[in-house]
Amino acid sequence: MIDTPAETAPALLPAGTPGIPVSLVAADRWEAVEAGLTPPERAFAGATGFAPKAGRIALLPAPDGGLGRVLFGLGDVAGPGHDRLLAGKLPGLLPPGTYRIEGAAEPGTAALAWLMGAYGFRRYRTAPPEAPRLVAPDGVDADETGRIAAAVARGRDLINTPANDLGPAEIEAAVRAVAARHGATVQVTEGAALAEGFPLVHAVGAASARPPRLIDLAWGPDEAPRVTLVGKGVAFDTGGLDIKPSAGMLLMKKDMGGAAVALAVADMAMGARLGLRLRLLIPAVENAVSGNAFRPGDVLASRAGLRVEIGNTDAEGRLILADALALADAEDPALLLDFATLTGAARVALGPDLPAFFTDDDGLAAEIAAAGAAAIDPVWRLPLHPPYASLLDSKVADLNNVSGGPFAGAITAALFLRRFAPRTRAHAHFDLYGWNPSTKPGRPEGGEVQAARLAYALLKARYPAR
Repeated sequence: MIDTPAETAPALLPAGTPGIPVSLVAADRWEAVEAGLTPPERAFAGATGFAPKAGRIALLPAPDGGLGRVLFGLGDVAGPGHDRLLAGKLPGLLPPGTYRIEGAAEPGTAALAWLMGAYGFRRYRTAPPEAPRLVAPDGVDADETGRIAAAVARGRDLINTPANDLGPAEIEAAVRAVAARHGATVQVTEGAALAEGFPLVHAVGAASARPPRLIDLAWGPDEAPRVTLVGKGVAFDTGGLDIKPSAGMLLMKKDMGGAAVALAVADMAMGARLGLRLRLLIPAVENAVSGNAFRPGDVLASRAGLRVEIGNTDAEGRLILADALALADAEDPALLLDFATLTGAARVALGPDLPAFFTDDDGLAAEIAAAGAAAIDPVWRLPLHPPYASLLDSKVADLNNVSGGPFAGAITAALFLRRFAPRTRAHAHFDLYGWNPSTKPGRPEGGEVQAARLAYALLKARYPAR
């Protein structure tokens, strides 16, 4: 069973716990902060050349020779390049100990950034390093902050775990672990049983020795607004018979990043007891190569009744999502969000840090943008340009799974998915990378549940706790 140990997702210590003060110093506040230092502290800061530039740190000694105070520069907090998660650098800069933050304009953001920055993927390390601990700032909901950080850590752990230890069965186990904590129910359709109701999931996963499955979690009262989350759970993607080159497979353990994001959102929403009826759908497969692998040129049935010609077996994520979206759409949810590491085209357009999202609902798009800004979890809207749908035309089936050309790959993928959820107006598709190529404050290199905190903020605003 995959679950994050406590040391991977440290909680905040209770407010009022004694700790070494960490002064967060914006450039325009340095004179006032400096004036409040003791003469020895002021002299030591000057001797070490401290300036309140972003990320600059000074460790000031106490009279007994221990660590008495920390100065941490924020730089120009009004400037366009300011990172509101900058405090996430601190766990990697400070020695072990207990600390409390002073001078934070957004103490809740600083505390969450600290916890996210303290994350480390330690499953295969025999002696995890001791990490500094943070006291909950006054007025901050420590439980809420800890729940968010823990859900992020669990999602990161899933993405970071290599495919030899994380297949479809282990994704199911992770869902069941979250369900058990919150009293949710889980139903699973597995292996040959998929052929009847989820033929695309069955076809994509049939070549693997590890059986595919459709995981269906439900939580909350039936009378509450229905919200459905769908996550792409490709545990590893070889590309199938349209096999990837070796370099293209190096990060394919992260191809289940959409499932990790959707599960993290569900974890946060259930933990906060939001006023909704939640459904989480994860089609979990391994896209492998064997004698019964689906082929280019095959025509496959789908749950929605549409026949799909396979133009490329490496476009498997949209196939398994199609069956899950058709199941979700039949229930006519008030809100449908799907998450997937779907196209390289989205990364070419927006880079690794900015997931693309698509929706026909302008009001929902505005809510998503606002939630992303508030949660410091940015995304960017790309258009569902209807004329591009013709690029998916097939001469032998209802549609092809790829356009066959070099243009608008992220848009055509989103248009493909839209065909399988035609009834649900409030539907947004997120095309994300699921990985931090380098370490940034609060976002260590490795797996990342991009858009998860955004989605939780959106749900919390729409469906407050009961």
